[in-house]
Amino acid sequence: MIRDITIGQYYSGESVIHRLDARLKIVATVLFIIELFVVNDFIGFALCAVCLGIVVSASKVPLNFIMRGMKPILLILIFTFCLNIFMIPGNELVRIGFLKITDAGLYTAVFMAIRLVLLIVGTSLLTFTTKPINLTDGIESLLGPLGKIGVPTHELAMMMSIALRFIPTLLEETDKIIKAQQARGADFESGNLIRRAKALVPILVPLFVSAFRIAQDLAMAMEARCYKGGKGRTRLHQMKFGKIDYMASVILVLFLAAVICMRIFF
Repeated sequence: MIRDITIGQYYSGESVIHRLDARLKIVATVLFIIELFVVNDFIGFALCAVCLGIVVSASKVPLNFIMRGMKPILLILIFTFCLNIFMIPGNELVRIGFLKITDAGLYTAVFMAIRLVLLIVGTSLLTFTTKPINLTDGIESLLGPLGKIGVPTHELAMMMSIALRFIPTLLEETDKIIKAQQARGADFESGNLIRRAKALVPILVPLFVSAFRIAQDLAMAMEARCYKGGKGRTRLHQMKFGKIDYMASVILVLFLAAVICMRIFF
């Protein structure tokens, strides 16, 4: 299960999506999230799914790698689906004991499940196709206007990037701890829910210790390199838009206009 978590990982590649400016990809991801909540019918979701499929194909990130990241949230998907299908009132379709499935509940359950899947896949593509350093620079550049009023934009961007960067590291560390505990006879699979929760204690304690150790090592490394924050900092590679970025921007605007038109006229 730990190996299936792909959040925050970067998939190395030379695709068109990988070469896009990080700022454009961040803005596109935010707009895609907004569009998913603006859409109010399945036709709109179909349009979003088609566009997302084209982007996934252009990114050349394997579909099985993307879908592997869906496994850890499968429980959340099932819980959300069941919550909507049984709790929303409407015309009764099927009754299972004291529970009943209504037409409104079924519609909402499917609607929310599709939205959640598209949301996770769409946002995951940002980290799959963007290097952490580029992501940091992109966030800092977009937050640049806030720096004029005293907001520490570089520090905020650095913290967000470090958080994303160390998710895979902590997951790998968790996997090592679980294997070490299993080698000592620990059982994480059998028993009821309470017993499984208690079995996690031998994992959480060394994981917290490891996380603090990693944080301390990172802080010492930054101090050894005389890191002083964003003030006066220069970059080896300056971010600038190219022809491909301008073309992608036009496509993004057209997609946004199409979603807005569907929301207004249909």
